[in-house]
Amino acid sequence: MKLEKILDRLGSIEKNSFIKIIDNIISKNPKNPKEINKILSSSDKGLKSVDNQNISTIFDLTASEFQEHIKCEFQEITSQLDILIDIIIRDGNCIMKQDWFSRLYETEIKNLKNKTKNLNADFENDKSDLSATRKRDYKIYKACLNTAYHNDVENNRDAKITSDELSIILTLSKQLGLSQEEVKLINYSILPIKILDIHEVIKGLKNIGIIFYSNKENTIYVADEMVRMLRKVRQKEVAEKFYRRTLKLLREPIINQIGREHNIDRKLSHSQKIEEIIKEGISFTNLLLEDIYKQGSTLTEKKKALNELCEKGLNISNLKGSVLEDKINSLIEHFENIERDEKVGISLDGFDKLLVELNQSLPKLNKEIKAQFELQDEFVLKADFLLDYNIKPRDILDLISKSDLTKFIKDNGIKQRGDDILNILEHYKDVENLYLENFENVAYRNLNLLKENGITVKESELGIKFEELTKIIFTGLGFNVDDEFKNKLNTNKDMIDILLNLDNNEVIIVECKTSKERGYNKFSTVSRQLKSYQNLALKNDLRIVKILLIAPEFSDDFVTDCEMDTEMNLSLITASTLSNISDAFKASKYTEFPHVLFRDIVINEERIIKALSK
Repeated sequence: MKLEKILDRLGSIEKNSFIKIIDNIISKNPKNPKEINKILSSSDKGLKSVDNQNISTIFDLTASEFQEHIKCEFQEITSQLDILIDIIIRDGNCIMKQDWFSRLYETEIKNLKNKTKNLNADFENDKSDLSATRKRDYKIYKACLNTAYHNDVENNRDAKITSDELSIILTLSKQLGLSQEEVKLINYSILPIKILDIHEVIKGLKNIGIIFYSNKENTIYVADEMVRMLRKVRQKEVAEKFYRRTLKLLREPIINQIGREHNIDRKLSHSQKIEEIIKEGISFTNLLLEDIYKQGSTLTEKKKALNELCEKGLNISNLKGSVLEDKINSLIEHFENIERDEKVGISLDGFDKLLVELNQSLPKLNKEIKAQFELQDEFVLKADFLLDYNIKPRDILDLISKSDLTKFIKDNGIKQRGDDILNILEHYKDVENLYLENFENVAYRNLNLLKENGITVKESELGIKFEELTKIIFTGLGFNVDDEFKNKLNTNKDMIDILLNLDNNEVIIVECKTSKERGYNKFSTVSRQLKSYQNLALKNDLRIVKILLIAPEFSDDFVTDCEMDTEMNLSLITASTLSNISDAFKASKYTEFPHVLFRDIVINEERIIKALSK
């Protein structure tokens, strides 16, 4: 769930710790002071009185400082912060009831104790599955950590690991090629580990700004933006779902090779080994740099294999970069962009329909998804519910076995030639709703984002498509989009885009403008055009209630020119505002949008949505 949405749910006391940390960062001259001060200058009472959207923006602007703040907390080595963060960044754990979090935490400590015990036994056992080289690596790391932790005791100080010591230990673990799970097990073979009081755990995480806790709902919330930050702190470059998507494309001998390298039980099934590799916290970069190739592969062979994996397996063409490291960084960036994008690749209606039909064909799927993402609810195959956890259609389909996918495709008459998952997504696309969900991208003529979200369209068609979508939105708002009347009025010279017929010779004229450039600024051109439409309507004895101009955004100069115009009753609406008003209208009691609300120069989205919710 996005940070802004979580903040909207909480009271001021529940947001207090988080806001205090950002306030503290702002007071210490952060990297983006101008942008932050611009937001704060509109508020008399500081950050506490800033709206939730702007708090979210300020969090983005202070992200690097906030990340350093979290890293500093790791110096308190007995805090179990590594264990706790590894729980809350797992896919599906961003919203948890307190008792559910307590259960996950206790299970994690229990498993950690068992694994640590087994690792210590492997150290002593000459016949263990650990190779001599791996055992040597473990012993080197353990000896260094032991010295760093206990040298304080010898000097009559509390045992802890300083930031300098921690940076050296982290460098050592990286050079030895240890996974995060291996590091964690060795750490807790030295450090005392016990189950802490869950209320104290939640209080601690809340105080350092990692989680929000709703007392009313007994629920922990971790914002999507925070999950991404915590992954960086734990040096996990991609979400588990993308890691799994990549691993599932690898042949079984390669998975076995990775398993042997990181002490994963060879008796596990292929899919269990994949899950263990993910849990191990093996670096995604290191995996693609070294682990997935045959022994002795040349650099050229590695590049070729990675290109094939991305193009044929992940359907990503033209990875940026000429060297292997750059290509891997490009892939990580691609996954980050997908995760940040709120669009789901198919429409929400299509996602709901997909889940309903998956549940019919594969009745065990609900239980499997619930277990995979550690979800507490009994029935989880609901689009809105899953999207709150940032779980999208592709993430669900990635978890279904090949045989079950084949069965589902046959049961629902889906195309069988080609890639099964892509065929399923195409089948449930629901093009009209998908376009509406991408309304702002159409307004900005953003072909790349449209393509990523499953829409293929020519740039020359975007202007007409934007007009068509705007008509659909106004029809949904209960207006009479009267094309027949408009066509009678239009001349070869004056062509109104959209005419809303209010009856009794009253109309609203709507003009649609798309623009790649940020800040639509062509007021002189568009005002001449709109005035000619106004004269056309007046010649036909029509009363113009309002003229609306829809564009992706407007420059400050454009807004100023509009405010100074005395000849037209003109209001400006951004594409995102119109889309959000449409969503709010669907949930309101109204059957027809009260057009009197269109009274600002720049339509105030917040005011209108508030009015609709009354």
